Amino acid sequence: MVQVGNDLPMARPSETVEIAAAELKPLGDLSRVHVFDGERELLAQTVDIDGRQSLLFQTDLPAKGKRSFELRSGEPRQYRKEDFRVYGRFVRERFDDFAWENDRIAHRMYGQALETWQKEPLTSSAVDVWLKRTRRLVINDWYMVDDYHHDHGEGGDFYSAGKSRGCGGSGLWREGKLVVSKNFRQSNVLAAGPIRLVFELRYPDVGETKRITLDAGQNFEHFESRYDAGADAYAAGIKKNKDAVFRAEKAAGWVRTWEPVVGGIGQFGCAVVLDPAKIVDVTEADGNHIVVARSPASYWVGVGWDKSGDFGGVDDWDRAVAAWAQRVASPLRIEVHP
Repeated sequence: MVQVGNDLPMARPSETVEIAAAELKPLGDLSRVHVFDGERELLAQTVDIDGRQSLLFQTDLPAKGKRSFELRSGEPRQYRKEDFRVYGRFVRERFDDFAWENDRIAHRMYGQALETWQKEPLTSSAVDVWLKRTRRLVINDWYMVDDYHHDHGEGGDFYSAGKSRGCGGSGLWREGKLVVSKNFRQSNVLAAGPIRLVFELRYPDVGETKRITLDAGQNFEHFESRYDAGADAYAAGIKKNKDAVFRAEKAAGWVRTWEPVVGGIGQFGCAVVLDPAKIVDVTEADGNHIVVARSPASYWVGVGWDKSGDFGGVDDWDRAVAAWAQRVASPLRIEVHP
């Protein structure tokens, strides 16, 4: 039996529950562990990263509430295509992009081949945004048709990240200046769903390994960076676009923008959320709003669009960002009972 508790005075939908393998030893092989909410079986995923194996599943938790689940050992779990709500891959055919998504948001970052593309070369470690108004996974279809800068009813790529930090890109902070890398040179998927996607991108020019974790059902994802030579401080930022409204809540640990969708419809927001105790400064650098923080680099990036059906406007976005900051600061209480 597993009991999961929420200490916050607000509901937490699509919350990912993670249980270390060490706590589930009596059940044996995690690939054979099935999770039940009453008689209803929940989707579960085993992840094995950095030598640590764990079991994942998702649930909706009520405000100041808790829920119980039964774990049973059985046949190995089998997945269907429709079970997957996260996806990411290296896109060699589009000049070495790495693109990723869940059922709410999508992004891409740029690989080596784009630096020397004759038509439109770009050297940048920015985080690009693809706006979605479908729960469907779209990356492969959009790349196949190669018309994703136009909205055919599911969203599109309207954001121009360029050489900026885009939506949540980072860099080293040295002597009051932002130091950024070139395009990534290697990618590695560590967990491929159906609930959680984890992948790493390697930036050898600054000795950085960037790890990104995206769960199903969320508008926010976790960014982490490790630097070979270490780092005292880093900066995470959002491109400073014309007509974008910027808001910083330093004490709460978040900054956000809300701006028109250029070339599309509606408005969208980008946010960076992190531990407020780590924040050194909120400032601007090289055309970006940035948050300077003490290392190690660990923060969350969020995206919300008022045409997705999830946000009615900037007030909804602000509430979502503030709520995510509270969720990050208040981990779930998970108890495993024999």
